[in-house]
Order: sequence, then structure tokens, then C-alpha cells
Amino acid sequence: MMMMKMMMKIPQSCIPISRTSQCGISRVFRVLFCTTGTVTPSSSKDALYRRLVQFGKPTPGFSIQGVLDQWVEEGRALERKELRVTIKQLRKFKRFKEALEVSEWMSDKRFLDLLPGDVAVRLDLISKVHGLEHAEKYFSNIPVTLIGVHVYGALLHCSAHAKNVEKTEAVMQKMRELGFAKTTLTYNVMLKLYSDMGNHDKLDSLMQEMEEKGIACDKFTYNTWLNAYAYASDLDGMEKLLMKMEADPVVNMSWHAYVVVANGYLKAGAVEKASSMLKKSEQLVRGKERRFAYEVILSLYAGIGNKKEVYRIWQLYKTSGRIYNMSYINMISSLVKLDDLDGAEKILEEWEAVKEYFDSRVPNVLISAFCKKGLLGNAESIVNRLLESGMEPIAAIWQHLAAGYHENGEGEKALETMKKAIAASHPGWKANLATVTACLEYLKGKVSIEAAEEFIELLKEKGCIPTELCDKFVAECQVRI
Repeated sequence: MMMMKMMMKIPQSCIPISRTSQCGISRVFRVLFCTTGTVTPSSSKDALYRRLVQFGKPTPGFSIQGVLDQWVEEGRALERKELRVTIKQLRKFKRFKEALEVSEWMSDKRFLDLLPGDVAVRLDLISKVHGLEHAEKYFSNIPVTLIGVHVYGALLHCSAHAKNVEKTEAVMQKMRELGFAKTTLTYNVMLKLYSDMGNHDKLDSLMQEMEEKGIACDKFTYNTWLNAYAYASDLDGMEKLLMKMEADPVVNMSWHAYVVVANGYLKAGAVEKASSMLKKSEQLVRGKERRFAYEVILSLYAGIGNKKEVYRIWQLYKTSGRIYNMSYINMISSLVKLDDLDGAEKILEEWEAVKEYFDSRVPNVLISAFCKKGLLGNAESIVNRLLESGMEPIAAIWQHLAAGYHENGEGEKALETMKKAIAASHPGWKANLATVTACLEYLKGKVSIEAAEEFIELLKEKGCIPTELCDKFVAECQVRI
């Protein structure tokens, strides 16, 4: 344990994956407050999910509550069990705002009394959507009869997720006093927080407390240690701990443990050992975790530079069932990393042929890569296919093209495409200042102050760059033109 005191600060995860920054470890924490049953969404619920989630621009008058009201008016069943399944499905895909609105509709419109599990889920959703302070306010108004281990577990997770050590420790102390802090899961939340924050002294102290209270370490406790060793590139410590885990009869080795070790080896440049660990990890992949596990393993093989294994894992992934948009994004990103743009384009075409709903992020990955390589014709071809199919490219796609045109010396095209990016932008989207500056330099070269000011006004109107920068650009144009 003394080794932990000497370590550097540990990030949320040392594994480069797209779906979650905390990998498999954080998933188990959800058990503390995800008491919504194990019902598998039916095709009917999938239809409701598609109605609730707007992947393009929301239609005028769209609202979650309106969709739910209409669903009921159509004579469809929508009771507690169905609502819980819907919320669970939305959370799975990180549609937290929509999930919270369904939870609120559940009590406000269906007049269903919330059970402790429902309260815990809502507390978590409020924290994710509005922040910890709002979650604490909601917690303070929960009836005492509903506050139990699940609700306190949710509050603990919310505070830990916000990286607020003081508040998390206060919740943990209250749970100790109430007798709620008796599970390994609860301690894992604290261990993960201390690891993320680099508080290794407190991590050591907590491990001693677990020993004294007879609270067993599980695979997630061990994985926290493994992440620490991997990040610190302490291969000797990592290998010894792995041997201890493998020899512990209580610990069922998981694919994730070997992935952590593989990443540690990869970080240290031990490619062969990393590959060996990925093989071991793959052998332990089971059931519902197959998709997620294959995505992680695939990404690490891309990091190693092993294209053959990336394709092999992709074929395995496709046998695991339905392929989601995020999976295509992961595969295309991996092939881009390997500079296999032809292969990435074939995967994109595969997605175009089978996609259930449009997600601009999928083509955006490859368009960005083509533009950086100066392959503007390839990028334009994808954009044209999107337009022909009635899909409007997102702002990021237009901006990638604009940057590509600028690098290729096509100032007029860069300007016009950047205007399209601004027009397609959503609130909160920020333009790339280098591309904006390039467009303004082009206009300055044309000695067109009116066009420059019009372009700046468009940026200002859409909030794509800070107002003070807009004013600065206007002043520079007036001086230099």
C-alpha cells in the first residue's frame, strides 16, 4: 500500500475508449441506485425510445411530455414498469435530460408514487442534468420514509462524480452512522474518487478500514489498484497484483482486468505483452458485455497498430447482435488511427446501408480525416450522399470542409462552407478560430470590409465565438482594410 503514496495523480481512466471514461469499473456503481428491474425493452418500447429522442433538429413544438401524452392517447400501455424500462434505456444511451423528463412525467402526469429506487434514479438524473447543487436540494425534500441505502448510494455517487471530496466524505460518514456503508460497492465509490483525485494516503486508509471491517475486495477494488499501477507505469507492481488477483479464489477474473494491464504495457511500450493480455481479455468476454468489451479491445489493438486484429475483433463484434452508431464511430476512428482510410470508407458505406437512424457523428469522423489528408473529393462525396438522402450535415462537418478548402488554397469555398457551418450550428457550438481567421484574412485580401463585417455579424448572432473577439475582429478589419 505504501507504493500508492508515491504515485502520480490518476485520471478517470487510462483506457482510450469512446463510450465511457470510467470503463467497466463505474458500471458497477450504478447498482447502488439502478433498481429499475431487468426487463428487456420490447420493440414497442424501442418505438417509444425513437419517438422520445430527436437525433436531428427537433421539430417545432416537440416535447418529451407531449410524446408521452400522445402515446397514452393512442391507447398504448404505459405503467410504472414500462416507464422504468424507458428511463433505463434512455440512461443507457446517456440521454439524461430526456430520462429526467420521463421520470417527472411519471409522477406528475401518471400520479405514480415514487419508490426508493425511482427516487434514487431521479436524484442521479438531476445531478447529471442540473448539477450536484440541484441534486442536493432535491435530496433535502425527499420524505424520510423513502431515504434508504439506495438513495444515499445515489447521493454518494453524485458527489463523487462531481469530484467533490468534502461532500462525498460527508455522505459516506452519514452512511456509516446509519449502517448503510457495509458493502464493497460503497467503498469502491470512495476508492475510485481518491484514485481519480490522487489522494493516495486516503486510499490507503480506506483500504485499511475495509480490512478491519472485514469488507472484501472484489474485482473492481483490485481494478482500481491496477489502474493506479498502469498509469504510474509500475509494471512490476502491476504484474504482482495481477498474480494476486488470479490466485484469489474469491475474485472472478474479468476481461476488464486484463485490458487494464494491456493498457499499462502499451503505455510502457511493451507491445507484445500488451497483445498477450488482450488475448486473455478476449477469452473472458461473456454475454451482455460483449459489445462493450469488443469496443475496448478493438480500440487498444488500434493503439498497438495491429490492423489485422482490429478487423478480426470487428467481425466478432458483429456476431454479438445489433450494431449501434457508436460502434461504427469506434471502428471508423480506429481505422483512421491506423491510416486505413479506404477501410474506414467501406465501414461507413456498410453503416449507410444498414443504419436505423441517422447520426452525423458517424460520417463526421471520416470527413474530418479526409479533409486533414487533403482528400477533399472524398469528403465532398460523403457530404453529397448525405444531402441526396435528405440529411443535413452538422456544423462540424461543414467546418472540416472549410478548413480543408483553406489548406488547399480555395479561399472562396472555405468562406462559403464556413457560412454553412455557422448556419447549421446549435446553441453552444464554437467555431474554430483558426478557420474563422483564415476566412477573414481572405476577405481582407479582397478589400471587402462589408463582407467581413457581415461574416463577423453572422458569427456574433449565432454565438459561435465570444463577443469580445467579434468586436476585436471588427476593429482589425476597419484598420487593415
